[in-house]
Amino acid sequence: MSNAYEAVIGLEIHAQLLTNSKLFCGCSTQFGLGDNESTCPVCTGMPGSLPVLNKRALELSIRTGLALGCKIRNNSVFARKNYFYPDLPKGYQISQYEEPLCEHGEVTFLVNGNVKSVSITRAHMEEDAGKSTHVGNETLVNLNRSCVPLLEIVSGPDMHTAEEAAEYARAVRAILQYIEVNDGNLEEGSMRCDCNVSVRKKGDKKLGTKVELKNINSFRFIEKAIQYEIERQIDLIESGEGDKIIQETRLYDSDKNRTFSMRSKEEAQDYRYFPDPDLLPVRVEAGLVESIRGALPELPLAREARFQKEYGLPQYDAHILTSSRPMAEYFEEAARVSKNPKAASNWIMSELMRELNNSKKEIQASPIKAADLARLIQLIDAGTISGKIAKTVFEEMYKTGRDPETIVNEKGLVQVLDAGAVEAWVDEVISKNQGQVADFRAGKEKLFGFFVGQVMKTSKGKANPDLVNQLLQKKLKG
Repeated sequence: MSNAYEAVIGLEIHAQLLTNSKLFCGCSTQFGLGDNESTCPVCTGMPGSLPVLNKRALELSIRTGLALGCKIRNNSVFARKNYFYPDLPKGYQISQYEEPLCEHGEVTFLVNGNVKSVSITRAHMEEDAGKSTHVGNETLVNLNRSCVPLLEIVSGPDMHTAEEAAEYARAVRAILQYIEVNDGNLEEGSMRCDCNVSVRKKGDKKLGTKVELKNINSFRFIEKAIQYEIERQIDLIESGEGDKIIQETRLYDSDKNRTFSMRSKEEAQDYRYFPDPDLLPVRVEAGLVESIRGALPELPLAREARFQKEYGLPQYDAHILTSSRPMAEYFEEAARVSKNPKAASNWIMSELMRELNNSKKEIQASPIKAADLARLIQLIDAGTISGKIAKTVFEEMYKTGRDPETIVNEKGLVQVLDAGAVEAWVDEVISKNQGQVADFRAGKEKLFGFFVGQVMKTSKGKANPDLVNQLLQKKLKG
């Protein structure tokens, strides 16, 4: 991006609330049901049907607002947002406008180790629309998602780089997962992100023309789409075609890494919001808010700070290990059982995360339980197995889900501490490598690592490394 310009970015995150039934009816919110299987007169907008607010959705919305540092309104109002689209059966969407449930919050997170805060303008409840699928010249409408409960989290225009926006979205998802109101699954559409992007000359106070990027389904694509859009707008301004930047909705093509126009963006007043006459104002008692506040778990940033202080972890390790609540809880159990937090962190972040990524699994689906990983660390710390053998044991644990002690005993992998047995391996290696022995004694001391490696290879990794080092030092220099 040109240093002469500044991007101004705000995000609207639509988070599906983890309820079993929809926002205003009893239909299931289960993902993957047959087309139009989860519908009723209410969520299909049949005349005379009346909506009834889902209490659980209200409680989850309050929980989210509190976790985002928002003020919870004692009174909020549902409004009808009027627009026409084939997958909107009523001809309007029930949302909140002038009096949202949650407002004036803040999310603090880290970008490249630096603290960044983004304001939350509002977080309001609304129902989802259905889904249109275009097949040839036909459009098929599936109303299973119609009336699914959403919380729309609207940030202030406080971000200035694509990287900041992506990290903010990750931070919001982590909070939502920690407080168990949303599963964070972008691919299934339970969390969707719209990005509002404009550019202006640095130093200007007036905002540029805002372009909305719609329904981006991965954090990597959020960053790439915003970066492309920033560069597109700057190029138009610098080529004298700034008037071609219009307020519109654009979609992101991840294959071509570009955005393209979807439709001109309606002004807010064109939606003709008005209070929904079928729904009473929502009145939230202070006692309910305080009971929900008291039940909030430790949030990601606080847990990250605690991991650094309590376990002595570097900031990077703590950040990765608190990126999701299941990951943080897995680490804490492994650290507690093993009594070696740093080793637990290293094994999770290197060996375990590599295998999980290769298998496309989340840590909840890890074949290795946290307690079993801890026992593997204990076997290393006790000198029962070497670090090299531990990697072999780990691989078998991941394949089979079995505990480390069973694998070590079955395969005879216990580390050899008998000095006589280790000395025999050392003598064998020295006798087979007389040329390297002569070079070592002539001053090529870097060859010491070669001898250690050969002894460990000869012993199939069973020789105690400390004992190997001691005997080699004695015999090579003797």
